[in-house]
Amino acid sequence: MDKHYLTPLFNPSSIVVFTGARDGGEAPTPYGRALLAALKAGAFAGPVTTLDIGMSGTLADLAQSRADLAIIALPHDQIAAALEVAGRIRCRAALVLSSGLPASDCGELLAIAKRHGVHLLGPNSQGFQRPHLQLNASASGALANPGPLGLISQSGALTASILDWAGANGVGFSAVISLGPNTSVDLPQALDFLANDGSTQSILVYMEGIRQARRFMSALRASAYAKPVVVMKAGRKPAGSKVALTHSAAIVGSDDVFEAALRRAGAVRVRSFTQLFSAAKCLASRYRPVGKRLAIITNGGGPGVLAADWANEIGLDVATLSEASRAALAPQLSSQASMSTVIDLGEEALPEHYRAALLACGSDSAADGVLAIYSPKVDIDPIEVARCVADTFRQVGKPVIANWMGDTRVRAARDVLSSATIPSFRTPESAVDAFGSIANFYRNQQLLQQTPPPLSTLGKPDTEGARLLIESVLAERRKVLTEMESKALLAAFHIPVTRTMLARNANEAMLIAAQLGYPVALKIDSPDVSHKSDVQGVALNVMTATQVRDTYNDMLAAVSRVQPGARINGVTIQPMSGKRRGREIYIGLTTDDPFGPVITFGAGGTMIELIADRSMELPPLNQFLAHRLIERSRVSEMLAEWRGTPAADLEAIEHILLRVSEMVCELPQLREMDINPIIVDDHGAVAVDARVVIDHAPPTVRDYNHLAILPYPSAHEREWPMKGGGLYTIRPIRPDDADMLQTFVRGLSQESRYFRFASAMTELPGRMLARYTLIDYDREMALVAVHRHREPDADGGFTETERIIGVSRYITNPDQTSCEFSLVVADALKGQGLGSRLMLSIMDFARSKGLSEIDGLILANNPNMLRLMTSLGFAIHPFPEDPDFKLATKPL
Repeated sequence: MDKHYLTPLFNPSSIVVFTGARDGGEAPTPYGRALLAALKAGAFAGPVTTLDIGMSGTLADLAQSRADLAIIALPHDQIAAALEVAGRIRCRAALVLSSGLPASDCGELLAIAKRHGVHLLGPNSQGFQRPHLQLNASASGALANPGPLGLISQSGALTASILDWAGANGVGFSAVISLGPNTSVDLPQALDFLANDGSTQSILVYMEGIRQARRFMSALRASAYAKPVVVMKAGRKPAGSKVALTHSAAIVGSDDVFEAALRRAGAVRVRSFTQLFSAAKCLASRYRPVGKRLAIITNGGGPGVLAADWANEIGLDVATLSEASRAALAPQLSSQASMSTVIDLGEEALPEHYRAALLACGSDSAADGVLAIYSPKVDIDPIEVARCVADTFRQVGKPVIANWMGDTRVRAARDVLSSATIPSFRTPESAVDAFGSIANFYRNQQLLQQTPPPLSTLGKPDTEGARLLIESVLAERRKVLTEMESKALLAAFHIPVTRTMLARNANEAMLIAAQLGYPVALKIDSPDVSHKSDVQGVALNVMTATQVRDTYNDMLAAVSRVQPGARINGVTIQPMSGKRRGREIYIGLTTDDPFGPVITFGAGGTMIELIADRSMELPPLNQFLAHRLIERSRVSEMLAEWRGTPAADLEAIEHILLRVSEMVCELPQLREMDINPIIVDDHGAVAVDARVVIDHAPPTVRDYNHLAILPYPSAHEREWPMKGGGLYTIRPIRPDDADMLQTFVRGLSQESRYFRFASAMTELPGRMLARYTLIDYDREMALVAVHRHREPDADGGFTETERIIGVSRYITNPDQTSCEFSLVVADALKGQGLGSRLMLSIMDFARSKGLSEIDGLILANNPNMLRLMTSLGFAIHPFPEDPDFKLATKPL
């Protein structure tokens, strides 16, 4: 269905209003008075009808007042009655403007809305604004200026502050949505609407918390793939937990995990609402960068240095032009100019000097974006320089950001830059910050497009053996695995570990050490000791049997003294790793509420909390994500070649990260894990110690529901025979199918395209193409039928090409129990059973997700599709809202 299900709420064609104001008198609540004033000041084009819950007349009389949206701003004791009336006159959406409504009353309102099928914004919401519709359904002040930014806020007070700031700074909005804490229409739904809203180019989000990580990540990933999303979050908590049983859980805070989730979703994180608008301004500009190298052009050394310093501080690179570019540029600049790192044009820089420098940066591959800084000079007109930069900007083809320093003398020049859609800032640092946001956006978009499967292409792990091990430990009512059990778990997933044996007395320790070979390491084995070194429970490089015996006895005595009452199973013996030039790293797991499992990486050893080197990623991982995870850590610099030590084997580390990702996906019982230290050198990596904490999996865990990001469902790939010979594969769609999908749509007949999209378009717009190919496999699924064709080439070999020959899709409806389908098949393959196979496959997937009904709209003049659905057991009904369509439904 073309219209978004929240269209009646945010794009209403008609409105009914309940404010309690009678016969021209005042409304009894401040929100009611504010609403009436806002509606009066606007020029909403549709009919607005005022209703009273105490009015006389029959329900049939009231039904004449039916509207898309009901807005309720009444005293608390009258809200439920008004919402009941709105439901009975078949309003499809409602907004309750209120504050301080008790939780019990909120629950009653949500139940009424659910019973009548009403999408409810509120209660305890300050409403929304749609400036281009001249609709101010809010208590947040005057209607905002129209513009391309969509704002979603979980704080009414901050919404009003942002609108006030934006009005003074000329920032306009396509939508302003204030959610409040008790609303039925929540953050994921509002994100989904703005992602599909044609008047919204960028989305700004202020948030304080989320309820369901999977739904949030699903909506955020879909939104960020369609358009830039900038998020500001309050409520940052200090890192660490006092009850953590592993190093990983101790050094990872909830805000760190939120940052990792946003990065994986392709969104940009900012810390203040001035940065919020700066980032959105840049992301909505004409060009986006493909890296983090910023060229800096200035007419004063000081501002250039400030910009370069801040760029280094936030992880950007200051671009240095190539030798050839500098040689070509030098004759066009004054003798005062320098081009060592920052391009300093000198105090007497003229407009043509800025033009030459901008063109040089635009054509040099060493720069991903350009910052032009101007500080006022005598006899040089800042407006002329701004005009020159604006004219040249069109030829550059890269992001250009401006910093015209000062105020009164450069105000008009800033207007020139803004009119040319060049983001302009008052300080070098804020301009660099803005470029940092769009550089982060590019990097995060790369992460967003990764959809790894739960299991990598490495050798198949012994998943069943790992599950049996965990179940046996839980059966003993234990939650902490011993070192030997932890290493057995790692070994089941083919993670290299040191040989480890448990000694229960000193004589056993000597025998085991002799068998393993000296030197050996001794470690206390106790479920009550989280960090062995803290209780003198680790001894390294023990060289003889006598030392083993004495160390064993001394260790037990020391642990009993430092931690009396600790249960001691014995002492583990293992050979020293033998990696004399190895580096110590750690790979860990912690579980966040609400994002679930998080994989961490950083510098290892006994000082892990003190060093606090932590980079993290949400599972599942693939090699690209594993590589980026390593890159973000501080220890990554130590893994390169250093002082004669060969570079560490990064592939071995990536291998372990992929294996840990497999463990996290396949074992929902995992809660915390430390593999610390892992010793890595140029010959590989080996896990020396490990500690794993487990718990019973929730009974609802199914199909990786414990993960915030659903893995690519590779298990649903199937091959089927074609009529006339050959095979085709039905599999879930991938982001890299975009070009193939566009080719498929272009190859459809005009009739087939019209039957599928109810439109005469000849190809999918970029935003729709992105929306159709990057999906989260949770609330929706798209299956493509792919045919591979082999042709002999000129070299005597074969060239294999792939093409999509059919697509079936469903999207879960807001009721979370039913879904809507669509289907299209290549014209040349109609009548061969491909449509039936695609529909049966998509229905099987919907059934596995627990959905109970599938339905879809079919054009009434599409007899072939209607016949196919009838043959598959669908019931065909008239569609009351549009006689040109039929509604096909089938219980799953």
